[in-house]
Amino acid sequence: MSDPETTADATDGGERPSRYERLERIATPGPRNSLWSWTDHKSVPRIVFNYLFVLLARLAPSLPVKNWALRRLGVTVGEGVSWGLEATPDVFWPERVTLGADCIIGYDATLLCHEFLQDELRLGEVTVGERAMIGAGAIVLPGVDIGDDAQVAANSLVAEDVPPGATVAGVPAEPVGRDE
Repeated sequence: MSDPETTADATDGGERPSRYERLERIATPGPRNSLWSWTDHKSVPRIVFNYLFVLLARLAPSLPVKNWALRRLGVTVGEGVSWGLEATPDVFWPERVTLGADCIIGYDATLLCHEFLQDELRLGEVTVGERAMIGAGAIVLPGVDIGDDAQVAANSLVAEDVPPGATVAGVPAEPVGRDE
């Protein structure tokens, strides 16, 4: 989609750090992978609480109930957000998700704010712009900004920012033209 080291900044025309450069990195030394260290960062009761409200957001048929549950998790939820059935916010760091007004998060989409790796944990914000659409089954990785009016096709893996008004598809998600 773009140079992996920088992405265009729509606000001033300059370059901004890439998703990868914006991630917070936490070393997890020792013989085991970083998932074993999650209790160093979040309490068990907090994750149980999060999981219950994630379940409510995933399964409730009512959009107001879904948005209420997302807000209880700490997600920033704009007016008129549509959260699809089975869609999943990050269970460990939902407070790092921002949903712009009137955006749509499709059926079974996943917004991740963390990556548990072998030797480190990576954390990043996920922002979905106003009137943006995330298709069914799409996965958005930590640190990704999806611009206003952007569209992410179903089953895509979004590993880089999506500019406002752009349409992306695939694994990894790449821009597609309207005639493709």
